[in-house]
Amino acid sequence: MLMTPSNKAPAAALAASFATLLSVGAGLAAIGAGPALSQDVASFPSNDDLRHVHALADPRLAPDGQRVLIQIADTTADGGRTHLWLVDAVRNESRQLTWSPAADKRGEFHGRWLGQGGSVLFLAKRTERVQLFCLPMNGGEAHAYEPSIVPPVDASAAANAIPPKKKDDSAASPEPLPLEIDDFAAAPDGRAIAIVAPDPETAGEKKQKEEKADAVAVDRDLHRKRVYLMDPATGKPTLIALDGDVKRVFWSAQSDRLIVLTEGPNNAGDLGPDTAAWLVPVAAPPSATPGRATRINELPPTIEEGSWSADGSRFFYRAQAANDAPPGYGDLYVLNMATHATSNLTAEYTGSVDGGMPIAAGNDVIEGVELGVRRTYVRIHDGKVVPIMFDDQATQLDSNAKHTAWVWLAQSGAQPPVLRYARQLNGAARVLNTPALLPRAWPPAVAHIVHWSNEGFNLEGMLFLPTQASAGKVALIVDVHGGPTGVWSDNFYPLTQFLLGHGWAVFRPNPRGSTGYGAPFAAANKNDLGGGDYRDIMSGVDNVLAQFPLDPDKLVLMGYSYGGEMAGFVEGKTDRFKGVISGAPVIDQESEYGTESESWYDRWFYGKPWENADAAWRQSPLANVAHATSPFLLIQGEADSTDPLGQSQEMYRALRQAGVRVQMVQYPREDHGPLARGYLGFPTQEPWHGFDVRQRLVEFIDGVLTK
Repeated sequence: MLMTPSNKAPAAALAASFATLLSVGAGLAAIGAGPALSQDVASFPSNDDLRHVHALADPRLAPDGQRVLIQIADTTADGGRTHLWLVDAVRNESRQLTWSPAADKRGEFHGRWLGQGGSVLFLAKRTERVQLFCLPMNGGEAHAYEPSIVPPVDASAAANAIPPKKKDDSAASPEPLPLEIDDFAAAPDGRAIAIVAPDPETAGEKKQKEEKADAVAVDRDLHRKRVYLMDPATGKPTLIALDGDVKRVFWSAQSDRLIVLTEGPNNAGDLGPDTAAWLVPVAAPPSATPGRATRINELPPTIEEGSWSADGSRFFYRAQAANDAPPGYGDLYVLNMATHATSNLTAEYTGSVDGGMPIAAGNDVIEGVELGVRRTYVRIHDGKVVPIMFDDQATQLDSNAKHTAWVWLAQSGAQPPVLRYARQLNGAARVLNTPALLPRAWPPAVAHIVHWSNEGFNLEGMLFLPTQASAGKVALIVDVHGGPTGVWSDNFYPLTQFLLGHGWAVFRPNPRGSTGYGAPFAAANKNDLGGGDYRDIMSGVDNVLAQFPLDPDKLVLMGYSYGGEMAGFVEGKTDRFKGVISGAPVIDQESEYGTESESWYDRWFYGKPWENADAAWRQSPLANVAHATSPFLLIQGEADSTDPLGQSQEMYRALRQAGVRVQMVQYPREDHGPLARGYLGFPTQEPWHGFDVRQRLVEFIDGVLTK
């Protein structure tokens, strides 16, 4: 499957968020500028150094505007678990709040303030299930909530259940079972917590698995993911009755209403967008019970994120763009709760809405955007999109209800992320102290922003030069982002410094189909994968070869996901590259379409392959494999459901039988995103996979360049 911004973040986004995901960085000085050609090569990171990088993510400002809750990940070498830290913005001090027992392999995550900030909520797996914990800030230990329900579904009790029931089996009265928490959202006033949880597994269902009566009826699961209102004092849950599986919950500022997003069960989204929005009233204390839910028909089935205005009169949300664009490419809209009128706030914006949570501020709304290689924020005031001035790349912006302060992560290719704090946007900002997240200082990887034109498109990319470029021409690694609805931003990637340390330049182009340049640009590769986008990349290569000290006889191309797919196209279209590296690619559009986790994103590009066989085959790298000549390296996670294992296997067999020098390495347990994070140098719970990928990259590149 190709990757959408909403649920399959491209490799660039995986490195910046994945998420929407963790960002890597250290509490270093402000973002620098200027090339780092005077640094010694030996000071660049080693492969093992990338196993000793921590990560910052998810800053949350306290209601008082003076404290910040932030998630920090252990290094890969230490297990990659995440923990919560508290940063005092007044004293500019930080301390760790939570620790994990040895049995907990994930750590504490999704930290949020409760009410006026007297307690912190978070998720962690201390038993066989993920639980919601509450940590009082005035001292004491965190305690786990234990909400339990009588299971609404028991597949083992069905009439045709296996093993068959015996005549003398008596039906036992169902007992309440504890819930495993997938997500939660606390009411702003702290009176209730909305928890999202799947139906618990009954004793009978566990017994079926133990006895191996475990056939799976595809898309026939009776279990659902439901939402409950829980009393923070008692832990008692009350079901909110809704159709479908619950995705997200958004509280109004007054804590009197919820908007809940659900999707059709049993993979209904594979047939097309299927999200429904529901308005749920919540009674005033002390009952805080949910009322009857009503469907908000004006909110479209492509809705992803949302937030209420401070007065509760409007709901801002992100949904599919009005212009024709790949699924998941969004605009920001507003719904008037009284009149039910909707307005598109970003229809004419020349950048891209990046998919983060919109922040209502007075009569305005603030939203994250991609503008070329830059990630920043804009304020929408009276229908006008007004840029907010940040000195560097800004992500994960957060504020308190009164907007007395703001926090965000700031970074660039030259320096890793830091936690910034300001009393007002566009005002003076300072770096808050967090633990040193790099094992040592690395030379900055400064991006040279390059521009070129091809076939009527104005194109952009970034070139990173190693120290050796000051003395002569160097080899060039062309790195293609994921997506195709993705973008290379000027963000910090540990892999960049690692590659530069080997004396190689790195070029990251944003061809047609990338985000950050408006909907028409993102849609420009429709039914043309491996066509105009390939030519954009090659013309970009020619451009940087003409401008910079690069060796045209020492070119290597690499990419992951869509970048891996483009690597497959390159393999069959040109012999200019000494070697090609493909991670988690799409190779055969038709076979991939039938085995991927979702398909509606792909349908936008070329339709159903059995109805458009010529178009699907034309856009399959496998179609040109007979022309392949360059040595080829395939990297693949065995548990990848986005771009399944079979895709790499097809390419490996085809190249091997064509007599091309090909290697394939597959990684057990690895899904699409985690493997990408690991090789890029971000913390992961697989201790050696990322190290192994990077080691093989170096061996492969060295081998093809010195042949």
